[in-house]
Amino acid sequence: MREVATFLRTLQQWLKKQFDAFVKWRLEHISHRNFVLILSVFVGFSSGLVAVTMKNVVHVLQMLLLSKYIHPIEQYLYFILPAIGILITYFIIHRIIRKGVGEGVPLILYSLSKERGFIPFYHTFASLITAPFTVAFGGSVGLEGPTVITGSAIGSNLGKIFHLDFKMRTLLIGCAAAGTVSSIFNAPIAGIVFALEVIMIDLNTASLIPLLMASASASVTSRLFLDDDTLFHFPLVQGLHPSDVPFYMLLGIVAGIFSVYFTVTFLSIGKITQRKMNPYVRIVFGGALLGLLVFLFPPLYGEGFELINSLIDGHYANIFSNTLFEGLEAQLPLMLLFLAGVAIFKAVATSVTIGIGGVGGIFAPTLFMGSTIGFVVAKVLIMLGFENVSVVNFTMVGMAALMGGNMRAPLTAIFLIAEITNGYSLFVPLMIAVSMSFLVSRYMFTHSVYNFRLASRGELLTHHADRNVLTLMRMEQLLEKNLVCIKPQMSLGQLVQVIKSSTRNIFPVVDEEENFLGIIFLDDVRDIMFDTSKYDRVRVEELMRAPLGKVEVTDSMEKVVNTFKDVNAWNLPVLENGKYRGYISRSQLFTEYRKLLMEFSED
Repeated sequence: MREVATFLRTLQQWLKKQFDAFVKWRLEHISHRNFVLILSVFVGFSSGLVAVTMKNVVHVLQMLLLSKYIHPIEQYLYFILPAIGILITYFIIHRIIRKGVGEGVPLILYSLSKERGFIPFYHTFASLITAPFTVAFGGSVGLEGPTVITGSAIGSNLGKIFHLDFKMRTLLIGCAAAGTVSSIFNAPIAGIVFALEVIMIDLNTASLIPLLMASASASVTSRLFLDDDTLFHFPLVQGLHPSDVPFYMLLGIVAGIFSVYFTVTFLSIGKITQRKMNPYVRIVFGGALLGLLVFLFPPLYGEGFELINSLIDGHYANIFSNTLFEGLEAQLPLMLLFLAGVAIFKAVATSVTIGIGGVGGIFAPTLFMGSTIGFVVAKVLIMLGFENVSVVNFTMVGMAALMGGNMRAPLTAIFLIAEITNGYSLFVPLMIAVSMSFLVSRYMFTHSVYNFRLASRGELLTHHADRNVLTLMRMEQLLEKNLVCIKPQMSLGQLVQVIKSSTRNIFPVVDEEENFLGIIFLDDVRDIMFDTSKYDRVRVEELMRAPLGKVEVTDSMEKVVNTFKDVNAWNLPVLENGKYRGYISRSQLFTEYRKLLMEFSED
């Protein structure tokens, strides 16, 4: 064992020496801008490789499970497979990784807003080894979120290793997001737009070229390792006929309503599953519900891209083959009712999968629901006599419409569908339906599922630089704790002794349990502090007063700034459940604000 330890120590020292030599060489021979371009290509390649790996692992696992074990007479296995997959995922997370994996895009947004773009190293592999088990065994989620967080963790840690600033770390995270969408859907432009819309990367001369290179390299990587049968793509379709405009508006409204439904379902089930309970009990009961849904609606199994392909290709029999509903495609009303149920319960299945511990994202479920909704709407319109409605067009536009409403990514939705159809014939229908869906969902919820929780806590980065700076600021870094606390029972004489030894003119008053009672300013006692006759007769509780305002330690910086503005104070006490924790000053807050604004706004 000593020899092994010595060898590892020697290896570590050698690697550090080589790395230091490389860093020195890089600084001498490669400019910072060119080095960022090299890293962006590497991050794009890594994202593409991660996407290919996840897709292939899930494909192999599903092929083994579904073709070998699940036959028409063994449909009961649908009841237990999702729970088994989530149990495996839970075991890996809590017994091997021993750290939380979290949701993909929300975790990235949190790291940008509160962790300065630093993503822990274990995220470079955590989702990669957990998400395939969740999805392959029937978890009704997608692989896009886990792929994004894996690639983003690679980019973030590269930025950390090479001591890049916050803006460059953010850019590499955006490159990973662009690479993920580009590689999975073979849609490099949509990948870039996704980074701009969802990850909130600012588009400028410093970010455009790295994003382009990362997206392109990821797309090339996926094409090298995946054949055309595996990539998610469709042929060119018919364009827009003017008479179809009202129908696309209707589709957008329906998609917007479903976006609101998905958000409500996701947040509600999330609250239920977050309650304190035995994790195994949660997995068993949640897995049983998920298994029941998959048993009743087999297309809910996994990502569900097979359903999308079947709807667009017109192979409806594939949807019901080897299920209890085989032959249902011959009865159109029943088939449409079944598909409507699939769309409705997809939101439940996805929410349950994530809520009970599965690892996955909502990107694929959004496309799944959108395609199903579009198909059903088109078929219903045809049944009503509008025979010129294109089922294929509505199916694909439905995907974009739900993405625009559910993920608040309208441009990503438009470019994604335009690219996977190998043309822009659907551009106008996409714009119409996506706009309507976005407006409907935005009317009910200001923020998407991705950033709802962050926004509610004031922790969401946006494209507003000033608000972003406030979001990046932390209360604990600005908290002043060098003020001397005094007790309400203290006499004026004792207070004078405290004042003599203090360099501040503010004295918070607290009781024995640190509950904040009030405040004394030096100006409040200046007139009587030299009157020794009052030293024993006057108490602090008679002199203290309520502050003009106060804030909680959990308050956002934006709220703190507004409080300063409302009460016109220079200092505010910071409390935690009524207990005194320190003070925050306006001058220090704005000094830090100006410093961060300069860093954030540099081009």
